[in-house]
Amino acid sequence: MLRSMYSGISGLKNFQVKLDVIGNNIANVNTVGFKKGRVNFKDLMSQTQAGAAGSTSTTGGVNPKQVGLGSQLAAIDTIHGGGSLQGTGRGLDLAIEGDGFFMVANANGAPEEDSGFITDEGFNNTLFTRNGIFYMDNNGYLVNGDGKYLVGITAGDELVIEKDDTGIFHEDGLKASGDEGANLFDDAGELTPAEGTVGPIRIPTTAKEVNIGEDGTITYTDLNGKLMWAGQLIMAKFPNAGGLAKVGSNYYQQTTNSGVAYAQTATVAGMGKVVPGAVEMSNVDLSEEFTEMIVAQRGFQSNTRIITTSDEILQELVNLKR
Repeated sequence: MLRSMYSGISGLKNFQVKLDVIGNNIANVNTVGFKKGRVNFKDLMSQTQAGAAGSTSTTGGVNPKQVGLGSQLAAIDTIHGGGSLQGTGRGLDLAIEGDGFFMVANANGAPEEDSGFITDEGFNNTLFTRNGIFYMDNNGYLVNGDGKYLVGITAGDELVIEKDDTGIFHEDGLKASGDEGANLFDDAGELTPAEGTVGPIRIPTTAKEVNIGEDGTITYTDLNGKLMWAGQLIMAKFPNAGGLAKVGSNYYQQTTNSGVAYAQTATVAGMGKVVPGAVEMSNVDLSEEFTEMIVAQRGFQSNTRIITTSDEILQELVNLKR
């Protein structure tokens, strides 16, 4: 059977995958924090008709004679280049300028019925995202659209909810980073900040205003008009961000090839800074995607021509016997 026919089939399959990736990129052109994909090909294998031969005293060397047998997928990359920042003017919309991911997770405990405070420290099922659209839930905790808590250190129950409550003044706010910028994840994968308690960050309902600094420090103006500290978000980055696994809903998950997550606060040890009042748009370039679509379409058509031409040759062979 003609090898060209099977080479054409392998090309069809690969260009179909390329079109699938392009279609996903275009579908997410307006998805906040989305990172585009890219398909790379490599040749499948080569059948050797004759091996290479070295030179002799009377003749030169001879190159190998090989026939390629098609192509295959080499990789489907996630391109983690930054997207453009779009201002929203909304205080709880956050973007990252530079490296890093927001961490979102489930809390280790439920809010108390009376006070609404979550007394259990820490998080579980931590995921990573560049989507920085956050909200306040019914208890005032910072959550994303799926209800996952924003990971950071918290003031806990030291919040000014009523007039006579005592809280943490802004100038006395805690710093999770420490002095040397060490990884805040310990060997067991637990967050161990230099200062503060790891937990969901809560904003009092009676707060007049909420502010988030470029280092992720969250402050609020209480009902007495004083600037108070509510917490500080902690971010993460990886040795190989391309090795992260997409798990849907703009979330990424650590894998063996992404490397161990490095956790720190914004602006520390190469971590990007937090830009409040803005979101990071998708890094998909439509002009590039449409160009790649044309290339993929023509590549697909060319491989169909290989198959139909091979079929015509086989038909001629069959017709030799009338």
